[in-house]
Amino acid sequence: MKLIIKFTEFLRRILPSPFSIAVLLTYLTFILAIWLTPSKQQGESHLLELTGFWAKGFWELLGFSMQMMLMLVLGYVLALTKPVNRLINKMVSFADTMPKAAFLVTFLTLIFSFVNWGLGLIFGAVFARKVGENFSKNARAINYPLIGAAGYAGLLVWHGGLSGSAPLKIAEKGHFLIDKIGVVPLNETVFSNMNLMVSLALLVVLPLMMMWVAKRTSAEKINLKKIVEEKNTDKTEKQKGADKLDHSRLFSVVLGLTFLVATVYLAVKAGNFSFVNLNYINFTLFMLGILLTPDLSVFQSYVGKSIQAASGILIQFPLYAGIMGLMKYSGLFLVFTDAFVHISTAVTLPVYTLFSAGLVNFFVPSGGGQWAVQGPVIVEAAKQLGVSVPKIVMALAYGDEWTNMLQPFWALPLLGITGLKAKEIVPYTFLLFLCGGVIFVSGLLFF
Repeated sequence: MKLIIKFTEFLRRILPSPFSIAVLLTYLTFILAIWLTPSKQQGESHLLELTGFWAKGFWELLGFSMQMMLMLVLGYVLALTKPVNRLINKMVSFADTMPKAAFLVTFLTLIFSFVNWGLGLIFGAVFARKVGENFSKNARAINYPLIGAAGYAGLLVWHGGLSGSAPLKIAEKGHFLIDKIGVVPLNETVFSNMNLMVSLALLVVLPLMMMWVAKRTSAEKINLKKIVEEKNTDKTEKQKGADKLDHSRLFSVVLGLTFLVATVYLAVKAGNFSFVNLNYINFTLFMLGILLTPDLSVFQSYVGKSIQAASGILIQFPLYAGIMGLMKYSGLFLVFTDAFVHISTAVTLPVYTLFSAGLVNFFVPSGGGQWAVQGPVIVEAAKQLGVSVPKIVMALAYGDEWTNMLQPFWALPLLGITGLKAKEIVPYTFLLFLCGGVIFVSGLLFF
């Protein structure tokens, strides 16, 4: 544990902010692209060409950025509602010691994230915050960064779960690789023996490891204000005219039920888990937020309190979109992937695919984006070497989720809600990274 403490202090000294990390990754990608990729336009400066690729990609995640901001804001709104507050407080009551808190936050976050990564991310962040609030209220010492890292653990299991981008995509009719691999059902990927055992191992080992760490690291008292602030609506002032709508419970319920009908319709129409995506999650969060707040005026006030937590997404996602565009249009994606494929055998290809996906995830932390670019390459390599296509797809999924523990991109919502800094949680997410890597490699080699 002395080593962990020293490592923690070292990272806290050298790690910059998530925004600075995104800037540094941008310039690193430029350097790698200049070094490893040829110019596509003769007579034009390679650097200017790459700058054009970066600028082209810079705005390609605007829709995705809005989805993520909504997910964070609406999830935060839910945490401000009385029903959800009571439910989470009930669970928090069981986390009355540091080891229990570390185990419970990790375990429940993994469960929620296997069902859907968006729900798991928001739940883990809010639950970690509530645990911190409880310890602060009772003036008890807590290792709050460790609990924050536990709330982020779900990003280590999501791509092998029910919302995994690559497994869901190849299970659709008409996906872009259908001519090469056909439709691959979820029972061969998400519900395969390999993935179920890997997911079970994560579910058992990670909470126990975090509990073990909690027993051996120092804690301190913190002063954490409650994120739940009850709305003191002045009912003595009589509302006039159209102002009554914002304060009408009936009007709010009618809108919420409209959302509810739409969510049920979309689920029934899909007939499988393909309906669970970012838009559906946000639609559901919107519906729950409206139904669980007294009226639209309270809902809007909660949104106002929540919006600041999304500021990191607003200014950082375009930078990562630029990195993604730079890698995609320059061909740097293929350089990384081909390097691993060329040194692979039938036994090592899944493991090298894991490593290559983990490396690419540092530059483009998007599961769907990675599959779109790396998918054709690893599928072709798998066919040439006689490796199972479902296995190679899951290897990519494992690599993508594995390095989330070191990449602060997806931690932005959690950092916004918990009030922690990336360098505070990284020492503990690094331990999750090491443990997850052993489990992933073992699963790929054993099955």
